[in-house]
Amino acid sequence: MLHLAAGMSRLGTETAFEVLARAEALSREGRDIINLGIGQPDFKTPPHIVEAATKALHDGHHGYTPSPGILPLREAVAADIRKYRGVEVSPERIVVVPGGKVTMFFAILMFGESGAEILYPNPGFPIYESVINFTGAKAIPIPLVEEKDFSFDADTVLNLITERTRLVILNSPANPTGGAVPKQEIDKLVAGLAKRPDVAILSDEIYSRIVYDGHPHTSLLAYPELADQLIMLDGWSKTYAMTGWRLGYAVWPAAIADKAARLSVNCHSCVNAATQFAGIAALEGPQDQVDEMVRAFDKRREVIVSGLNGLPGVTCRNPGGAFYAFPNITGTGMDARTLQNNLLEEVGIATVAGTSFGAFGEGYLRFSYANSVENIQLSLDRLATFFR
Repeated sequence: MLHLAAGMSRLGTETAFEVLARAEALSREGRDIINLGIGQPDFKTPPHIVEAATKALHDGHHGYTPSPGILPLREAVAADIRKYRGVEVSPERIVVVPGGKVTMFFAILMFGESGAEILYPNPGFPIYESVINFTGAKAIPIPLVEEKDFSFDADTVLNLITERTRLVILNSPANPTGGAVPKQEIDKLVAGLAKRPDVAILSDEIYSRIVYDGHPHTSLLAYPELADQLIMLDGWSKTYAMTGWRLGYAVWPAAIADKAARLSVNCHSCVNAATQFAGIAALEGPQDQVDEMVRAFDKRREVIVSGLNGLPGVTCRNPGGAFYAFPNITGTGMDARTLQNNLLEEVGIATVAGTSFGAFGEGYLRFSYANSVENIQLSLDRLATFFR
């Protein structure tokens, strides 16, 4: 019998992929399934991005690249940060990786070990808690509550920090709640975090371009007092509908950027070359399709939130960003996992139970509105019939 390392028993998963697999199995059986579970844009990658990757292959870019990413891509990232965040960043602090999860994994590995504490949002992206537990560190949840539109409370976060805290993970706009943290709350949090220069911060800003109601995204990168503590995560998956391309990046503190690059060497060597050229085209090319996609998400948000609030036993806050609705379903009398399974098996709607995102997700379901208005409306009709 094989003897696995103890950490393997603590490694979790991402339930959305399990729901997707079950939904696809039901589809193969001939069932009509509407997928409101998976968190990826339903748009195609813009053609000029695809063409850039194709051209790179035809031009012979088939080999290894520098582990942190090719310099033209890191320069394009720095220019994009200047444009959308108003911050100057050296390309030497940028490490390009195959998807956003890699930055999470690297940051948590760097700071997580037995005796350490890492703060993470709950309900939140499940990989945070999974990898914290894997490292042997203690996972300390930051409760995101409905009454605050699933924004974190700065005082609550600061009060959770102890002498054992090594890393604080933040995510705004957030998965699974769609919560976007107001600038005044971020200002308050930053003032407190700056007094603890020994605590690292991972700011997951993968949904930074998908915000609504005219409220601009507030990046922690815009606070120079955090420069020596902050790891800022972003990427191409959500903004450019490039989930399958596996391309992300992070801005690291200057003192540890080389450590992130060294982890890359040990882990994946480098991101494939053609995808990096596609990344340049995405950042430097037209942004019309990004804006069109966000407008489409905004319209869908209006439809799904209104429809969910019209269901018996269901209430839903208006998400400030991303493409998720996170309704309260306690009035239905069912727990989250039971309702998730019933909706999939009985009426053909794939959702994800709030408990898949942490213990504080009980009483909620995540609906991804990265689907057409027609399918969202059809889902709402099925839901109304189910609850009746």
